[in-house]
Amino acid sequence: MLPTPIETATIGSIVAADYRTAKVFEARGIDFCCGGKIPLATACAQIGLDLALIMRELEAVQNEPGNRSENYGAWSLSFLADYIVNTHHVYLRENDEQIAAYARKIAGVHGANHPEVLEIADLFARIAADLTAHLKEEEEVFFPAVKRAEAASASGLEPAAGDRETIRTSLERLHREHEEVGEAVHAIRQLAKDYAIPSDACNTFMVTYQKLNEFEDDLHKHVHLENNILFPKAAEL
Repeated sequence: MLPTPIETATIGSIVAADYRTAKVFEARGIDFCCGGKIPLATACAQIGLDLALIMRELEAVQNEPGNRSENYGAWSLSFLADYIVNTHHVYLRENDEQIAAYARKIAGVHGANHPEVLEIADLFARIAADLTAHLKEEEEVFFPAVKRAEAASASGLEPAAGDRETIRTSLERLHREHEEVGEAVHAIRQLAKDYAIPSDACNTFMVTYQKLNEFEDDLHKHVHLENNILFPKAAEL
């Protein structure tokens, strides 16, 4: 069920209520993960979109047959944290190194004619390095504190002061890191001209751009689940 009135609801809350709406925002170039705190009407006005049209598109996507949406917002924080680790963290660990290697390879082969791939390789290498520390922070520090605090609250107890402080400080850092990686991924998309394949591209070039596009899609959902669902609920603890 989408929030009402929808025009004043934030982009993040709309996607949190029904993830199927994410594809409307992606198609229209509206950031629903790092930019999710902006009201729908404001987001449309900022990029000159017809609010009424977007509202109709959001309604239509909910009525597509066979297009079911998971209610992530109804999950416990512990279950959601485990889902993020087992789905999105696993994806990153299985793909980051390969994508970085592909990016380095096309930079070496095509960098003279396509200098943008040199920047893309450098940017992605930094993203991969930053995400390694980010995932470690979440898995070893933040998520365990959230799970303990949630368990305490469920038992009618006050979460431990140390866990509350860990959650507070981790939220500040993790939010900032999401903003940084989001900006870097956006820069890669701009450099790659929305992943358009040049006429002289080899197979590795095409695969690299496909992988980068896939990486961005996965990151959008990953950051959305944290920024718009897990983080706000964790802050309430």
